[in-house]
Amino acid sequence: MAGQHSQHLRDAEFNDHSVFRAIANCTYDWESWHRQDGKLLWVNAAVERITGYSPRECLEMDDYPLSMVGSEYRSRIELILQDAISGGSGNDVDFQVAHRDGSSRWAAVSWQPMSDQAGRNRGFRASIRDVTERHQLREELRLYNQHLEQLVQERTARIAQLEKQRLRMEKLAALGQMAAGVAHEVNNPLAGIRNAFALFRSNLPPDDEDYELLDLIDGEIDRISSITHQMYQLYRPSQQAPRQFDLRRTIADVVILVQPLARKANVEVRWEASDCVAAGELEPTEVILREGELKQVMLNVLRNAVQATPSEGHVEIDITTRSQGVVIRIIDDGEGVPEEIAARLFEPFFSTKSENREGMGLGLSVSRSLVEAMGGAIRIENHHPRGACATITLPRLIHSDE
Repeated sequence: MAGQHSQHLRDAEFNDHSVFRAIANCTYDWESWHRQDGKLLWVNAAVERITGYSPRECLEMDDYPLSMVGSEYRSRIELILQDAISGGSGNDVDFQVAHRDGSSRWAAVSWQPMSDQAGRNRGFRASIRDVTERHQLREELRLYNQHLEQLVQERTARIAQLEKQRLRMEKLAALGQMAAGVAHEVNNPLAGIRNAFALFRSNLPPDDEDYELLDLIDGEIDRISSITHQMYQLYRPSQQAPRQFDLRRTIADVVILVQPLARKANVEVRWEASDCVAAGELEPTEVILREGELKQVMLNVLRNAVQATPSEGHVEIDITTRSQGVVIRIIDDGEGVPEEIAARLFEPFFSTKSENREGMGLGLSVSRSLVEAMGGAIRIENHHPRGACATITLPRLIHSDE
């Protein structure tokens, strides 16, 4: 009997609506109960935590809950209300909540019809959960995936670049083996020709009618010797040790060496140096590099710039030293470099001067090999509004084993 009495008491308590409301009020999610026509009957206290509006304010709203929904999502919530009124149900549909303070949060709504013990329709209930953190995690995951995709693309591009460089090096190695052999075979008979020519010249009087041709022959022998020397330098390991020197003085020496060519072409060579180097072991324009090789690179590039510049034009040299590196820019006043030619400028034996026999196409290829051996880079590009710009980038210091 006592047990039956206790059961009746529990049933009575369970049938008390206040018990249900107490349970719903203690839930963490935003809960609301609606009539069959969608009119709000009750909403729990969680609504204020999510929206900033109290349950009383919600009950007084004519358009609940649309005024608390982000404008982009109101049409979605209207469709959900229509579905709920018609007896439908749904789960976990995202939308944005427009908070009273002007901020917005993400929420997910689920809804289902309610009926009494007799099966009569008593409206519907809606449960809204704050899912802002879930969306933040999704966004972080999206950004992370985007970052990974970018890294993959960069790595793929780097691999393609390395593969291209590997193929170029293999080509250069094969070509270098041939060039070194040719240079060796040419250099030996050339030495004999030079000695025989010197002996012949010493026995010819200066007033001979053909004496002026000797200078031409001597110049051509020097040109052949220079070509074979370049062929050696293009591929053999550097024999020079790094040394400390003032970059300004070296550039000044190079400018002096190129002056005869510049005067002949009626081209002015200008240069200036700037630095933004903090105090350290080296003075602002001092470097530790292979000075002789740097001079050769500068001479090769500067000669090309002078030859590309029209009469009465000028070539500018700009040197910038920073704490870790040196940037040398040589800007000519010519017609620029077409894109299809620029792509081939550093190929061995490619020359734009082949018609007038001024070069064999080894200067820039030698220059790139020397620069890269010192841990630097060289590039040539069109320089707006006219001319081309050769940029040489080098570290300020290299060690003997580099």
